[in-house]
Amino acid sequence: MSFDMTNSAPPPPRESATGRADSVCVIGAGAAGLTAIKTLREAGFSVDCYERETGVGGAWNWRHDRSPVYATTHLISSKPFTQFPDFPMPDSWPDYPHHSQVLAYLERYADHFGLREHIWFGTEVTRVVPGENGSWDVTISGARGGGADRTQRYAAVVVANGHNWSPKMPSYEGLDSYGGQVIHASAYKDPAQLRGKRVLVIGAGNTGCDIAVDAALQATRCWHSSRRGYWYAPKYTFGRPTDQVSDRIASFRLPMWVRQRLMQATLRRTVGDLTRFGLPKPDHKVLETHPIVNSQLIYHLGHGTITPVPDVARFTANAVELVDGRVIEPDLVILATGYLPRFEFLAPELLNVDAEGRPRLFLHTLAPNFPTLAVVGLLQPDSGIFSLMHWQAVLIATWLKLREQAPERANSYWRAHHHLVGQRFTRARVKDSTRHWFEVNHIDYLRAVAKALRQMEPAS
Repeated sequence: MSFDMTNSAPPPPRESATGRADSVCVIGAGAAGLTAIKTLREAGFSVDCYERETGVGGAWNWRHDRSPVYATTHLISSKPFTQFPDFPMPDSWPDYPHHSQVLAYLERYADHFGLREHIWFGTEVTRVVPGENGSWDVTISGARGGGADRTQRYAAVVVANGHNWSPKMPSYEGLDSYGGQVIHASAYKDPAQLRGKRVLVIGAGNTGCDIAVDAALQATRCWHSSRRGYWYAPKYTFGRPTDQVSDRIASFRLPMWVRQRLMQATLRRTVGDLTRFGLPKPDHKVLETHPIVNSQLIYHLGHGTITPVPDVARFTANAVELVDGRVIEPDLVILATGYLPRFEFLAPELLNVDAEGRPRLFLHTLAPNFPTLAVVGLLQPDSGIFSLMHWQAVLIATWLKLREQAPERANSYWRAHHHLVGQRFTRARVKDSTRHWFEVNHIDYLRAVAKALRQMEPAS
């Protein structure tokens, strides 16, 4: 795979595009889209943002159809590591704000920087295809086109539609014929859905743990199924939010094996040996999977209101058989099995999608064969994501400005970095599962982005 400053294939026949060829199209008005609009505008670009919903916030606006947020959702990264670097959250807010506060924060961000005037709400992007000389023809449906499809031409496209909305559905023997109720976590919105039921939660990620805790308080019985053992971090360590303590350790730039030993020793002291509650022993070192941050799960395990169980072997007509031979009969099964990235309006090759469905990009942002196509927010960091999205947007704006002002330098930079497509920014040996496709160490990733920005700076 190599970088190519020209489009690799001629565009297919399509309707004539109207001109916005000096502008950038941003798809989505969630956190990623908002920071993209702001940064591109500050760099001098004209921007049109298309948002299929009627308000900003994306995943954090739980009124939106595709939002994975549920009533009890709080941040798992603390406030300083979540906020945008140029727009701090209020000092009066808690360390881990509620999802309604996060939405209010994004709405204030949009208003403070005057972003709404650049957003076309109720307008869905249905197709994006390459045009001439690096341009893009974007087909929209909805308010902007008066309800009918309309195609507009743009100089560049920034994709910010999120990657936590298309459910990853597991495959279990007998699941299709199971007589009980089965939902994906994306359909879970309120603890009232659990009240008075026997609930099986499948999946030990942060969402699965949160829902299991809700079930411990509302359901008559809660089983929590895990395929493997994980390291569970509390939200507070030594009286401080855990990510702040972890970042302090990381700032010493110790070898990874030393960091892992320090963190494992800390977890043994603060959390203890969770195998005594029936959880499986981790089959990996700490930092080799996405961090699970939950203080209440251990509390409910210790009180017996959550029963840990292993993976599901199969479903029968009215029961669920576990791999250890036990049979349980839940009224409700919740599949907290994660999400897969999905870009319905783009052909897979445009984002260099591999056979498994994973986009392979430069710095998790720039499409290797289409230098005017970029993605914001396709990350799974070990800390908050808003600040990383901010710097991704700065990278995109700087890159597009370099192409505009110094095309020869841009071409040279592009060719020189082709070997970095798909680079992983993790020092630990992170598991190669769909859950960890976009896993990054936030410090290593920000250093790489900062290096790229320095290299893209105009020559003095």
